[in-house]
Amino acid sequence: MTAELVRGQNHPVSQSRVEIRVSAGTPVLALASLADEQGRFAGNGILAHPGARSLPGVESPGELAERHTFAVDLDEVAADVHRLGVLLVLPPGGPVRFGAVPASYVAVADPDGPELAGYTLTGLDAETAVVALELYRRQGAWKVRAVGQGYAEGLGALLADGGLPAPAAAELAAAVLGTIPRTAGADATLATMPTLVGDLRAPQTPAQPPAPAPEPPDPDPVPVPVSGHPYAGTPGPASGGDAAASPPTISYAHPRRRRTSTEPPEPAPRAAAPEEPGQHPRPVAGDASGWSMEERLYNQVWGMFEDLARTVAAYRSAVEFADSRMDRELDEALSDPRHRLGGSGNAARDTARARRDELVAQAQAVLDRDLAQLIAESEVVEPALPAAYARWDNPVWHGHRTPEESPLALRLGDLHLPERPDLRIPMLTRVPLERGLWIDNGRTGSEAAMTMDTDRLRRAAMDMAVALAVRLLAVHPADRFSVHVIDAAGAGSASLAPLVRAGVLAGPPAAGATGVTQTLARLTRRVDLVQMALRAGAPEDLPPDVDTADQLLIVHDFPHGFDDRAVTQLRYLADEGASVGVHLLMVADRDEASVYGPLLDPLWRSLMRLSPVPDNHLADPWVHHAWTFEPDLPPQGSKVLDQALDRVAEARRTTRP
Repeated sequence: MTAELVRGQNHPVSQSRVEIRVSAGTPVLALASLADEQGRFAGNGILAHPGARSLPGVESPGELAERHTFAVDLDEVAADVHRLGVLLVLPPGGPVRFGAVPASYVAVADPDGPELAGYTLTGLDAETAVVALELYRRQGAWKVRAVGQGYAEGLGALLADGGLPAPAAAELAAAVLGTIPRTAGADATLATMPTLVGDLRAPQTPAQPPAPAPEPPDPDPVPVPVSGHPYAGTPGPASGGDAAASPPTISYAHPRRRRTSTEPPEPAPRAAAPEEPGQHPRPVAGDASGWSMEERLYNQVWGMFEDLARTVAAYRSAVEFADSRMDRELDEALSDPRHRLGGSGNAARDTARARRDELVAQAQAVLDRDLAQLIAESEVVEPALPAAYARWDNPVWHGHRTPEESPLALRLGDLHLPERPDLRIPMLTRVPLERGLWIDNGRTGSEAAMTMDTDRLRRAAMDMAVALAVRLLAVHPADRFSVHVIDAAGAGSASLAPLVRAGVLAGPPAAGATGVTQTLARLTRRVDLVQMALRAGAPEDLPPDVDTADQLLIVHDFPHGFDDRAVTQLRYLADEGASVGVHLLMVADRDEASVYGPLLDPLWRSLMRLSPVPDNHLADPWVHHAWTFEPDLPPQGSKVLDQALDRVAEARRTTRP
């Protein structure tokens, strides 16, 4: 079974002879690089390319094409080579960036058999060269890691980032690109394609994905994830049969990083030395790799999430082993006639239970130690989080001002496990939203929801949606995010009051069938026009009434007020909107839409289901724990939402011409 990797994740490679298979959506140049333990290029023979296809242990393809195959023999790789990278480069005269072509797929496979691990390169934008994945040595064994690090300045910047002097990197890049042989028909496919929404925004520095998160020090083998998103596994089935959507592939790419790709990431703060020998270092906020403090904190939260998942998995596995061994010893004791007749059975049972208790106590001690370290880290990290990642009760909101750049990610709520419910991990999702959100206000969605009054549950769901909308408005530049609301029956007016009072909505909440029709027509028109402009390569020719800012549509009490045409438009927005900056936030009960039957199944699957009450419907991508999700809401009686909205309204007034 193929292991589907996400960015920064690794997987064991158990055989020495493998193939690396590349499937790109456009003709690309596929190269292999050799580097030392620190990932630095040194000496001659660092690249296998069409002009020099063979290096010890690897042979690269020899032509420009959409599909490539590398032959790799890890036993033949030189001892001083610790990393073998697969590089994809767009050719001169071809597409101007990876964000303009379908996502590439790279896999490590048995030469005569199935794929062992695969990685889809999502989240790329302005990059023209990318390190797709790498095979690397760890403790004498080989592993594959999904990298996905791109360079807007091309192959020369990639080589310079690997340690080559800039002149030498530029010279080698020019020599490699000059050796490209074209396959028949390849030239006809190298038409320049437009990018996505990034072209509609103000000019920005090309995007630069970060380096992959460092491998955690957990024991091998690494579990294979069932999904690509670290903060949302496949939700449990909702009433009506089908399970909710599987999560998207995570991407660390920050669309507005200001650094150039030739600069190394800013060094992370070092943890303070332990006060006593044998103790863990004192944790430090931002103690992870990244190009900015925001990104380091994001990666640190990712690391905390994985550490908690794995340490609890180890504890549960130890307890399961202890229980199974006790059962086996009890069976052996009871099957021995001497124990039954001689009265020694009780002693055998006591011995088996004592051994079990000893093993569990040892596992509990290790768990307690690891949890104490994670709690100490959480106590340091939480106060340091930026507004986009912070809880509403974090003091950072008191001094928050409308930013000049959009955030890397957004906090949706908290995740925790029953072994330590007070240890909360922020649930972060990438921004721009890669898929829509669905806040389930139905009483059949979870046990906690079934215990609540219907009106209270619906109010809690709408309050959660408003809090998310306020957070999105507050952490984006004043003119870069718009919110639309469909509230056909007006049932959400109480929750929507802060947004309406502040005047930050794109228009009054749409009511009735007419309002639903007009709002959906407006947004579908925007999607159509932006898509056509991008395909034509003329985003600057959009009509002046088209708002190029990101759009969020909140739909309350679906399907009230929706006819068949409106339902079709809503599905269209869910499928096509995110790619051009139109995002969906549904507040709905799936049971109420059951009249449409399987017609709406693709809609529910395309959305990430969240619950307004504590619910354990989310899974991690490593060991598949069921995590309890709790939404992040302002404290009772707090004015933090009103204050954030007032600042957004003030920033909009000052930025208007």
